[in-house]
Amino acid sequence: MSRAHLRFQVDSRIATLLSQEYSSSERALKELVDNAWDADAEQVTIVLPKPLSGDPIIIQDDGTGMTEEELRRHYLSIASDRRSRRGERTSGKNRLVKGRKGIGKFSGLMAAASMSLETRVRGRVCRITLRLDDLSQVEDIEHLNIDLQSEACEPEQRGTTITLSDLNQGLAYPDASRFRQILLQDYGRQDDFAIMIDGKRLDVDDVLGSYSEQEQELPHAGKVKLRFAISDGKSGLRQPGITLRVDGKSVGRPGFFGLDQRDDFPPKLLRKLYGEIEADGLRDHITAGWDAAVENSELLKEVEGYVQPILRDAYEQQYRKEIQLAQARLQRAILARLSALPEHKRRFADRAIKKILDRYYGEPESKVEPMVNVLLEAMERSDYRILLEHIAEATPGDVAGVAERLDEFGLAEMAFLVQQAAARQVFLDQLEALVRDAATTESVLHKALERNLWVFGPEYSLFSSNSTLRRQVEDVLGKVYTGDKADKRPDLLLNENLSGKYLLIEFKRPSHALNHGDYVQAIGYRHELTKYVGSAVQVLLVGGGRSADFPTGSREPDVEDRIFGQIISTARRQIEWLLRTESL
Repeated sequence: MSRAHLRFQVDSRIATLLSQEYSSSERALKELVDNAWDADAEQVTIVLPKPLSGDPIIIQDDGTGMTEEELRRHYLSIASDRRSRRGERTSGKNRLVKGRKGIGKFSGLMAAASMSLETRVRGRVCRITLRLDDLSQVEDIEHLNIDLQSEACEPEQRGTTITLSDLNQGLAYPDASRFRQILLQDYGRQDDFAIMIDGKRLDVDDVLGSYSEQEQELPHAGKVKLRFAISDGKSGLRQPGITLRVDGKSVGRPGFFGLDQRDDFPPKLLRKLYGEIEADGLRDHITAGWDAAVENSELLKEVEGYVQPILRDAYEQQYRKEIQLAQARLQRAILARLSALPEHKRRFADRAIKKILDRYYGEPESKVEPMVNVLLEAMERSDYRILLEHIAEATPGDVAGVAERLDEFGLAEMAFLVQQAAARQVFLDQLEALVRDAATTESVLHKALERNLWVFGPEYSLFSSNSTLRRQVEDVLGKVYTGDKADKRPDLLLNENLSGKYLLIEFKRPSHALNHGDYVQAIGYRHELTKYVGSAVQVLLVGGGRSADFPTGSREPDVEDRIFGQIISTARRQIEWLLRTESL
């Protein structure tokens, strides 16, 4: 038996594969900025080329640099973990090390075919260049010859410069604005790490959104300077809030100056706030560890009183239009219900809907729609007299409870929930009687359920129909069911919710079991109606049961089927749960 020693070989494609680890060229370039951070640099200067100019990308830092030995033993060692060699933190500034995989050196090759590195330390400058073409000429990356140039330089010079040439024409050029957004998440609040991109320092005004800068001399806290931006992006920022700076140093974590304590302010909007305030007058009111201002400081309260209304006004200006548009969409969807209300109730409903949208801005529709629906149900079916009767009959302790509940939710309809639930129980009793009657037709159930879609669940509660939607259904059915087929015409209901989604309901009589033909027919109606509404249509099939051939899998998306008995049973459980909750 013979024996031999084997060893792994590292294919030269590894550099290309590792460079493709990044989702964009901006994120690949960030890896090179991370390397500067790990090198204890205080400033990084980045020059991005204009599209199609042929100019290189240059990233220069004033960090510790690397000696020739460090280049050989560490930088050119693939997947070498810096933390295992030097620990979790840098030696100079005690920064938490970001480079963890030892592959960041290849990130530049995602954006360019050539990457040159020039590093200075201890009176020597070393230069190397990596090229994708050279890598493609060898099978094993260990056999790649890398030309190292080394010569003397001024002893005080230190740092590293990376030049990326022959940029990848198949990718979009790095976008300066997007690059700034990515860097802001990690480095926007660092006191000792300045990043310059095309001559401009990374700062608060780089947040995409509205930027504001204000300065004021306060009576006791002295001069304060507030600079902040409110992002208009869909997602929140990673480190939101306002940083307090005293004598140029940041104090503690970013905060919201009381906005996060207000019940009437949407919490999700807080994650869009980014900024800083300089208040040197607080220097004697900062803790010894420089990690917070003294909580009971009167000067701090004065600063908070100055900052909070400015922030609220800025939010009002930026998001009021968007909130008003949301309210307009809501009012358009329920216009028929609002117009049927008396004038004094309509005004109340308008104000209450606005309050809901303001308070729950950014919350999912499933949370907002039921509250709006409860409000409208209360306004349609009840009167303010009910609330007064509750209070008149209550003990002082009960009155306090009512006041707390109203204060918590800010909506008068909370006092109407019990009555509404009782009315819905009566409706379900009547609906169940209809379902049990074999003579009940589709059109009868249509009329019963058209204005009571809450029966199907809260997600359907604010779908509503109007004359335009009904006409569209008539047009579709008028094409298909003519002549001898007219008496077989199905009963369809087309609805739209607050966000413009459409729902097509096809009713079958309670004695009919849904079958494969019903499914195919409903899908055909959807395809035809989509031409009219120009948007996706959700399908809901309702019948008395399911036949063996009714498809349960491999169906088109957004198609649901419900059985009348199950619908009524589920609706009853929801009402019983509501009544139990209100009785606690």
